[in-house]
Amino acid sequence: MITAEAEAESAVPTVPEAGTVRGDPELKEPTWPWKDAPIRALVQRIHQLQAERAQAFHRLEEGHHQYLRSGPPYDFPSYRSTVHEVTQAFAAASREVLAVEAELAGPRAQPLLAGHVRSLQQLEQTRLATVALLQLMGTQELTGQEDTLQLHQLKMKVIKTMEAISEVLQDLRFDAESAE
Repeated sequence: MITAEAEAESAVPTVPEAGTVRGDPELKEPTWPWKDAPIRALVQRIHQLQAERAQAFHRLEEGHHQYLRSGPPYDFPSYRSTVHEVTQAFAAASREVLAVEAELAGPRAQPLLAGHVRSLQQLEQTRLATVALLQLMGTQELTGQEDTLQLHQLKMKVIKTMEAISEVLQDLRFDAESAE
Protein backbone atom coordinates (compact mmCIF):
# COMPACT_ATOMS: atom_id res chain seq x y z
CA MET A 1 0.00 0.00 0.00
CA ILE A 2 1.33 3.44 -0.90
CA THR A 3 1.11 5.92 1.96
CA ALA A 4 0.31 9.57 1.40
CA GLU A 5 3.83 10.43 2.52
CA ALA A 6 5.43 8.04 0.01
CA GLU A 7 3.16 9.34 -2.74
CA ALA A 8 4.14 12.94 -1.94
CA GLU A 9 7.83 12.03 -2.03
CA SER A 10 7.52 10.37 -5.43
CA ALA A 11 5.50 13.17 -6.98
CA VAL A 12 7.32 15.16 -9.62
CA PRO A 13 6.70 18.90 -9.32
CA THR A 14 5.53 20.94 -12.25
CA VAL A 15 6.99 24.25 -13.31
CA PRO A 16 5.04 27.05 -11.63
CA GLU A 17 3.22 29.72 -13.53
CA ALA A 18 5.25 32.57 -14.98
CA GLY A 19 5.81 35.35 -12.51
CA THR A 20 6.29 33.11 -9.49
CA VAL A 21 9.42 34.15 -7.68
CA ARG A 22 11.47 32.61 -4.92
CA GLY A 23 11.75 34.67 -1.74
CA ASP A 24 12.31 38.34 -2.39
CA PRO A 25 9.55 39.96 -4.51
CA GLU A 26 12.23 42.07 -6.22
CA LEU A 27 13.71 38.99 -7.92
CA LYS A 28 12.56 38.43 -11.49
CA GLU A 29 13.78 34.82 -11.78
CA PRO A 30 11.01 32.21 -11.88
CA THR A 31 11.27 29.28 -9.51
CA TRP A 32 13.03 26.36 -11.13
CA PRO A 33 12.07 23.15 -9.32
CA TRP A 34 14.66 21.06 -11.18
CA LYS A 35 17.80 22.80 -9.98
CA ASP A 36 18.77 20.10 -7.49
CA ALA A 37 16.45 17.34 -8.68
CA PRO A 38 17.99 13.99 -9.59
CA ILE A 39 18.24 13.09 -13.25
CA ARG A 40 15.56 10.46 -12.66
CA ALA A 41 13.11 13.25 -11.73
CA LEU A 42 13.97 15.18 -14.90
CA VAL A 43 13.31 12.10 -17.02
CA GLN A 44 10.05 11.47 -15.15
CA ARG A 45 8.98 15.03 -15.91
CA ILE A 46 9.76 14.56 -19.61
CA HIS A 47 7.52 11.49 -19.59
CA GLN A 48 4.77 13.47 -17.84
CA LEU A 49 5.08 16.21 -20.45
CA GLN A 50 4.76 13.58 -23.17
CA ALA A 51 1.54 12.37 -21.52
CA GLU A 52 0.28 15.97 -21.51
CA ARG A 53 1.14 16.27 -25.19
CA ALA A 54 -0.75 13.03 -25.91
CA GLN A 55 -3.81 14.47 -24.17
CA ALA A 56 -3.46 17.67 -26.20
CA PHE A 57 -3.30 15.67 -29.43
CA HIS A 58 -6.44 13.82 -28.34
CA ARG A 59 -8.24 17.14 -27.69
CA LEU A 60 -7.12 18.40 -31.09
CA GLU A 61 -8.39 15.25 -32.81
CA GLU A 62 -11.73 15.40 -30.96
CA GLY A 63 -12.09 19.09 -31.78
CA HIS A 64 -11.49 18.37 -35.45
CA HIS A 65 -14.06 15.56 -35.47
CA GLN A 66 -16.62 17.83 -33.79
CA TYR A 67 -15.86 20.52 -36.34
CA LEU A 68 -16.45 18.13 -39.24
CA ARG A 69 -19.70 16.86 -37.68
CA SER A 70 -20.95 20.40 -37.08
CA GLY A 71 -21.62 21.35 -40.65
CA PRO A 72 -22.47 22.63 -42.95
CA PRO A 73 -22.54 25.32 -41.69
CA TYR A 74 -19.38 24.51 -39.80
CA ASP A 75 -18.74 25.70 -36.24
CA PHE A 76 -15.37 27.27 -36.90
CA PRO A 77 -15.27 29.48 -33.77
CA SER A 78 -15.49 26.40 -31.53
CA TYR A 79 -12.75 24.62 -33.49
CA ARG A 80 -10.57 27.75 -33.42
CA SER A 81 -11.01 27.88 -29.63
CA THR A 82 -9.94 24.23 -29.31
CA VAL A 83 -6.90 24.84 -31.52
CA HIS A 84 -5.98 27.86 -29.38
CA GLU A 85 -6.21 25.85 -26.13
CA VAL A 86 -4.17 23.00 -27.59
CA THR A 87 -1.58 25.42 -28.95
CA GLN A 88 -1.15 26.91 -25.48
CA ALA A 89 -0.75 23.42 -23.98
CA PHE A 90 1.88 22.49 -26.59
CA ALA A 91 3.74 25.77 -26.06
CA ALA A 92 3.83 25.29 -22.29
CA ALA A 93 5.09 21.71 -22.64
CA SER A 94 7.70 22.80 -25.18
CA ARG A 95 9.01 25.58 -22.94
CA GLU A 96 9.46 23.13 -20.09
CA VAL A 97 11.05 20.47 -22.29
CA LEU A 98 13.52 23.04 -23.59
CA ALA A 99 14.30 24.10 -20.02
CA VAL A 100 14.98 20.50 -19.01
CA GLU A 101 17.17 20.11 -22.10
CA ALA A 102 19.14 23.22 -21.09
CA GLU A 103 19.51 21.85 -17.55
CA LEU A 104 20.85 18.55 -18.90
CA ALA A 105 23.14 20.18 -21.45
CA GLY A 106 24.51 22.83 -19.09
CA PRO A 107 24.72 22.32 -15.33
CA ARG A 108 24.26 18.54 -15.46
CA ALA A 109 26.79 18.01 -18.26
CA GLN A 110 24.69 15.24 -19.79
CA PRO A 111 24.94 15.92 -23.55
CA LEU A 112 23.59 12.47 -24.50
CA LEU A 113 20.44 12.96 -22.45
CA ALA A 114 20.07 16.54 -23.68
CA GLY A 115 20.36 15.22 -27.25
CA HIS A 116 17.53 12.76 -26.61
CA VAL A 117 15.35 15.56 -25.29
CA ARG A 118 16.21 17.74 -28.30
CA SER A 119 15.33 14.87 -30.67
CA LEU A 120 12.07 14.38 -28.83
CA GLN A 121 11.21 18.06 -29.24
CA GLN A 122 11.99 17.96 -32.98
CA LEU A 123 9.90 14.81 -33.45
CA GLU A 124 6.98 16.41 -31.65
CA GLN A 125 7.23 19.44 -33.92
CA THR A 126 7.16 17.14 -36.95
CA ARG A 127 4.20 15.25 -35.53
CA LEU A 128 2.21 18.43 -34.84
CA ALA A 129 2.87 19.87 -38.29
CA THR A 130 1.90 16.58 -39.94
CA VAL A 131 -1.29 16.23 -37.89
CA ALA A 132 -2.26 19.81 -38.76
CA LEU A 133 -1.72 19.11 -42.46
CA LEU A 134 -3.71 15.88 -42.16
CA GLN A 135 -6.60 17.76 -40.58
CA LEU A 136 -6.51 20.37 -43.30
CA MET A 137 -6.49 17.71 -46.01
CA GLY A 138 -9.21 15.78 -44.16
CA THR A 139 -11.68 18.54 -44.89
CA GLN A 140 -12.06 17.69 -48.55
CA GLU A 141 -15.72 18.72 -48.43
CA LEU A 142 -14.43 22.21 -47.70
CA THR A 143 -11.53 22.23 -50.14
CA GLY A 144 -13.26 20.19 -52.82
CA GLN A 145 -10.19 17.99 -53.20
CA GLU A 146 -9.09 14.61 -51.95
CA ASP A 147 -5.73 13.03 -52.42
CA THR A 148 -5.94 9.60 -50.83
CA LEU A 149 -2.30 8.77 -51.60
CA GLN A 150 -1.04 11.89 -49.86
CA LEU A 151 -3.43 11.32 -46.94
CA HIS A 152 -2.07 7.79 -46.56
CA GLN A 153 1.52 9.05 -46.71
CA LEU A 154 0.82 11.64 -44.03
CA LYS A 155 -0.86 9.06 -41.78
CA MET A 156 2.17 6.80 -42.18
CA LYS A 157 4.46 9.73 -41.35
CA VAL A 158 2.51 10.32 -38.11
CA ILE A 159 2.78 6.63 -37.21
CA LYS A 160 6.52 6.52 -37.93
CA THR A 161 7.06 9.73 -35.98
CA MET A 162 5.19 8.30 -32.99
CA GLU A 163 7.33 5.16 -33.18
CA ALA A 164 10.47 7.30 -33.24
CA ILE A 165 9.19 9.25 -30.21
CA SER A 166 8.70 5.99 -28.32
CA GLU A 167 12.23 4.90 -29.19
CA VAL A 168 13.72 8.20 -28.02
CA LEU A 169 11.79 7.96 -24.75
CA GLN A 170 13.14 4.44 -24.21
CA ASP A 171 16.69 5.58 -25.01
CA LEU A 172 16.28 8.53 -22.63
CA ARG A 173 15.11 6.30 -19.80
CA PHE A 174 17.88 3.72 -20.39
CA ASP A 175 20.67 6.28 -20.73
CA ALA A 176 19.41 8.20 -17.69
CA GLU A 177 19.66 5.04 -15.60
CA SER A 178 23.25 4.63 -16.78
CA ALA A 179 24.04 8.28 -15.98
CA GLU A 180 23.01 8.10 -12.33
